[in-house]
Amino acid sequence: MENTTSDSDSATPSARPPRADKVAVVAEVRERFADSTAVLLTEYRGIDVGAMANLRRSLREAGGEYKVYKNTLVRLAVSDLGIEGLEDLLVGPTALAFVSGDAAGVAKALKTFRKENENLVIKGGILGDSLMDESQVLALADLPSREELLARLAGGFAAPMQQMAALMNAVMAKFGYGLQALIDAGGAPGAPEAAAPTEDTPPEETPEATEADEPATEPADTAAEAEPTDDTGA
Repeated sequence: MENTTSDSDSATPSARPPRADKVAVVAEVRERFADSTAVLLTEYRGIDVGAMANLRRSLREAGGEYKVYKNTLVRLAVSDLGIEGLEDLLVGPTALAFVSGDAAGVAKALKTFRKENENLVIKGGILGDSLMDESQVLALADLPSREELLARLAGGFAAPMQQMAALMNAVMAKFGYGLQALIDAGGAPGAPEAAAPTEDTPPEETPEATEADEPATEPADTAAEAEPTDDTGA
């Protein structure tokens, strides 16, 4: 039986190239992952628009940015970066909190929001190169934030300085009291008083230097010049 199927009919359709907008989104997600110190994944099913706006604002104030992408595009970006283990979390309506600063502060903001909005599900995330599940993200939220650590550090430095200042003030106060008492007493305690001069005590005489008479010196006799005499007769 003759095969009437043409080559064009038997050829399988070639895969379509990815759309430019999807390529741009994958590149954006890949760049955000690379620039973030941590990425926390959540499910926002059942949260209304107003609550989402409040959550975005609180996360932004804590140093995070809350973004929603299609899971398929996030999987492509994660695969390009070689990150393994996040694929299982990319199920359902997923929003990602990209952290550029304090991861503990962003995790704390998510935990605080969930207390009032039970629909928020914290799935897990990645911190540096380490994957985290929900319990680890909640444990991260219990850590002091960067601002709290700085405040404690500043308080630790301030306490010794305040103690030193109080000690110096006490020393200076005691020194001032002692100095005032010394002034009121008219001098240092136990110091002998200077004896006042009496009229019976004659004043000390100051010897005056006398000039010695220098003996007069007579001028030495000078020998007269002898004129030569001519003893020979003419």
